[in-house]
Amino acid sequence: MTITRRALLGAVAAGVSASSFSAHAEDVWPSRMVRLISPYGPGGSNDISLRLLAEEFSRSLRQQFIVENKPGAGTRIANDMVAHAPGDGYTILYVAAPYATAEALFGKLTCERGDLQPVAMAVIAPLFLIISADAPFKTLPDLIAYGKSKPDGLTFASPGAGSQPHLAGELLFRDAGVKGLNIPFRGDAASYTELLAGRVDATLTALPTALPYIQSGRFTVLGVASAERSALYPQAPTLREQGFPNVVAAGWYGFMVPSTTPRAVVDKLQAEVLRALAEPAIKDKLTAQGLEVRAGTAAEFGQFIDAETQKWTRLIRAAGLKGE
Repeated sequence: MTITRRALLGAVAAGVSASSFSAHAEDVWPSRMVRLISPYGPGGSNDISLRLLAEEFSRSLRQQFIVENKPGAGTRIANDMVAHAPGDGYTILYVAAPYATAEALFGKLTCERGDLQPVAMAVIAPLFLIISADAPFKTLPDLIAYGKSKPDGLTFASPGAGSQPHLAGELLFRDAGVKGLNIPFRGDAASYTELLAGRVDATLTALPTALPYIQSGRFTVLGVASAERSALYPQAPTLREQGFPNVVAAGWYGFMVPSTTPRAVVDKLQAEVLRALAEPAIKDKLTAQGLEVRAGTAAEFGQFIDAETQKWTRLIRAAGLKGE
């Protein structure tokens, strides 16, 4: 077949036109409604913080950012949904900490690590070690000694097998050289009921739901599982300070998109997330939800996820843990 000069020039022009259109589409993102996918149901810190940010994005970028809750399967439903969505910047995942533990807990996944790319880290939810004020121990050394005096060791309540509170408890058992049993419950409320009744010894939990019990004198805070003291409750010493250097864990949230999303869109979204998180009013509202701003670039967030994945994979395999 003979290709004429006119046809060749037309093809080149069409290619240039398509390329220009694609570049223009990236430049004007967002030009329509954007869906932000939460891996949890309404009402929790993930959902509340995402709605706060969605409102700020809508105001700043002059397009509607809506939150869709896709809970279930330890956040894997939401992860899968976004991983297999078009890479156009209009379906964005507000990823949570279980993303880094899913493969170690559940084996081969339908959402592989290369299917999503990081955009920006947003916030963390520090975990506080809590006991009942009526417990027979009052300090962390007392708690450990109590566990060592019992044939079956300590019992820790958690909001689910493989959750960050569960894994942080496993780290403490190992660092302290004490036996321990994680008892999963459906949410914090059930954990607190068992803790107050004396049927479990302790729990690791985010601050907002526990704070009313702390303020009323029903719970005692023994420490926080952070590298440094938390501004949310600075009177709580870190577990590191108390001789347990490896017990560092927190819930965390950030933004990810399909790996096919153009770099220009990722960069623009990253800049918007970092700008929003620097706003004093946004920081104050997030603090009120028991969250600390931990803004990070796409590269920093990717490195953080890699480190979290390696850390928890080692623990999960060493402890023989399986997801439910």
